[in-house]
Amino acid sequence: MRVTILGASGFIGRHLSAALRSRGDDVVAASLRDPAAAAAACSGSMAVVNLAGAAVSERWTAERKREIERTRVELPHAFLDALERVAEKPALYVSASGIGYYGTSRTATFTESSPAGQDFLARVCVAWEAEAGRARNLGLRVAVVRTGLVLGAGGGALAKLLPLFKLGAGGVVASGEQWYSWIHIDDQVGIYLRALDGFDGVFNATSPNPVKNKDFTHALGAAVHRPALLPIPGFAISLILGEGAVIVTEGQRVLPEATLASGYRFKYPELGAALAAAASS
Repeated sequence: MRVTILGASGFIGRHLSAALRSRGDDVVAASLRDPAAAAAACSGSMAVVNLAGAAVSERWTAERKREIERTRVELPHAFLDALERVAEKPALYVSASGIGYYGTSRTATFTESSPAGQDFLARVCVAWEAEAGRARNLGLRVAVVRTGLVLGAGGGALAKLLPLFKLGAGGVVASGEQWYSWIHIDDQVGIYLRALDGFDGVFNATSPNPVKNKDFTHALGAAVHRPALLPIPGFAISLILGEGAVIVTEGQRVLPEATLASGYRFKYPELGAALAAAASS
């Protein structure tokens, strides 16, 4: 199968590209920075996977929020407009999204059938997924993968956390009671592969066992054999991330109900094993 990946140079894109090639698929890397060229690169591919989007793990200035929206909504819109003019269209469009779709909560539990939240990131995810849905008008099957906190060596959340924890400088964030819905990179890739092989609809890419921040912190400390004793107050996170701090300080408990119902079986359903594998890679 020939697959065009938009955002192939990113953390998930690199791992997905390697997994596809290892099973004998052809991978075409394209950039959404040029929507027309990206659409042209899809000609003859069986599927296109859109992983492109500006990082949300930076301070949310007005400029950063604008870039988050532009890369997830405006550029996909232009891409699909251009794809309409491509003669040999793919049969499948797989779009990334995020569990930010649900908003944040310390008490609620969210599944794929839960309604959207009302905050900035939720509104972006709703618009992001609406653009993906436009691919159906072109005759493509559409799958959407809502991703949580991705754990793996060489990128994702651990790229910033591991150095701190290895120095013994890690600790509980804010109250520690907020939920972290995480996933190991191998399962993240596995869900994308399943989407390419037959998924249709919306699927949460999160472990079936989310944990609270305090438990995540202690597990990560144990994985690197370091104490995690230095608490990080919420205001410090707000100084670093601005409005985006809510993702870290509030969190959300998300379960992969539709993903499990589809028959997908997680390689790393438990946090300890996932962190041990990521930290040792």
